[in-house]
Amino acid sequence: MEKFEISVAVGKENQHFEIRDYMHHEGDKCKYEVFKEGQFIGSFEPDNHKVLHICQNPGVVSENILNLICDQLEGYHI
Repeated sequence: MEKFEISVAVGKENQHFEIRDYMHHEGDKCKYEVFKEGQFIGSFEPDNHKVLHICQNPGVVSENILNLICDQLEGYHI
């Protein structure tokens, strides 16, 4: 597992998130998990075209914020 941080502009502020990348993930676990201040806020799974989709959404943040995070991750071409 690799960890890194990203920032996403939400309104006029930047919010910071920790990403956990499970490089050798298997089908029963999402590839990317997202945390904010240690709290799990969601996860993403790439499809066959490497486009990310929300895998888990516990409802801690809005789906709009998860989509912004997803867009940011896809921008890294991962």
